[in-house]
Amino acid sequence: GERVAVVGPNGSGKTTLLSMLPQLLVPDSGCIRIDGHDISQVTLKSLRAQIGVVTQETFITHGTISENIAFGVDQSTSDDIRQAAELAHADTFIDRLPNGYETSVAEQGASLSGGQRQRIAIARALLRKPTILVLDEATSQIDSESEAAIADTIRQVTGQCTVLVIAHRLATVLDCHRIVVMDHGQIIDAGTHEELLGTCPLYARLTETQLLPSGA
Repeated sequence: GERVAVVGPNGSGKTTLLSMLPQLLVPDSGCIRIDGHDISQVTLKSLRAQIGVVTQETFITHGTISENIAFGVDQSTSDDIRQAAELAHADTFIDRLPNGYETSVAEQGASLSGGQRQRIAIARALLRKPTILVLDEATSQIDSESEAAIADTIRQVTGQCTVLVIAHRLATVLDCHRIVVMDHGQIIDAGTHEELLGTCPLYARLTETQLLPSGA
């Protein structure tokens, strides 16, 4: 039920680490446990049904807004889609579109802004009602208004699911309960922002040089 940020220099292994959760990658040794269960001992379908993933590159197909939110989720109702969109703060722009949820969008979402595409992707992930939500630099290329909306969404779902964020912005990091610091494929430290500033020189450097201020 926590919000956990994963930070580190480029190439430190952040995406690799979180890609192991849905078994997009398999660890060479050791194991990953969720609530004490080794994920290698459960079916892939049951594992991935528990996980929602939003990446920096949003997949949008040619179709309606509703179809894009419901993509990959069977038997979702229009009410389910609307609730997910509201939680993702996507309803504000969807309601302004010519045909609302039935508005057609271009391939790869060319007719939408980056923030709109990301909010649709988050709504799609939330429609799955995941117990784990993974955001892989999902706010790195969007405007400050969309970033604030997505941050609010993350706070709202806290407690309903665990949120793991590969953070690109300092505001995102500061809004998390815990921060995991990676370097050269290893976790080198973990703690709160204040704790890490005093114990982890790499984290202190990251906050000064790599983590962008809100709206940057």
